[in-house]
Amino acid sequence: MATEKGSGITAYSVKTKTKNVPMIDPVIDIKSGRYIATGKDSAGNKMAAIMGKATAEEHIKNGNAKKGTGWS
Repeated sequence: MATEKGSGITAYSVKTKTKNVPMIDPVIDIKSGRYIATGKDSAGNKMAAIMGKATAEEHIKNGNAKKGTGWS
């Protein structure tokens, strides 16, 4: 689950088993009505975080993420 720490998107890293890892260059896609941020951590490991519509729109408005597929 995505959380907001500071101004960027953070997520759980499955590979390193670490919480609140900052996501680098996140892109938010809409798939099946869900807002999914995908990006990488500082070591290059792929990460994903599911968030609500309000959170996703706030991150895009603040410039923390880019719009991906599914936006109208």
